[in-house]
Amino acid sequence: MPSQAGGEFALVRQKLEHALELPGQPVKRGTMAHEHILYMMLAEAAAQARDESALRTYAPRLEALATRDNHKPYLAIAHRAWGVAHRLAGESANAQSRLERAFELFSELDLRWQMGRTLCEMAELDLAQSDSDSARDHLRRALTQFEAMQAVPDAMRTRQALAALT
Repeated sequence: MPSQAGGEFALVRQKLEHALELPGQPVKRGTMAHEHILYMMLAEAAAQARDESALRTYAPRLEALATRDNHKPYLAIAHRAWGVAHRLAGESANAQSRLERAFELFSELDLRWQMGRTLCEMAELDLAQSDSDSARDHLRRALTQFEAMQAVPDAMRTRQALAALT
């Protein structure tokens, strides 16, 4: 369920990569975005744009920074980004492993919106494997997460994806 067009991702990527080049990176504190925040945004934008090449550029750097800083939410985002990259490459087993790990971390942290996003990615993997029953299950679970927190646009997109499966 990508929500960004390729042109929008190109603009986001350009702005964020420029920010990485600014003097003062990496920042320890202050008003400038930290390096790991920029890589998180780049990995997320690449995942939404379904850009495998960009994912393979940003996910490893985000994963390394999140591991270094013991930042579990960003580590989970890195796992999800890797999961999307693996799915796009047709590497289903690796995709499933990464998405499951992302979901586990988000669940431990009770990050419901992130759990819903990851469940939607799991549904995409199910569909790539022609498993519409599992895709429906993952989408229903995602919808539960989005509705519980009144994430209306995400719930609407998830309902549309469910309707497309029937």
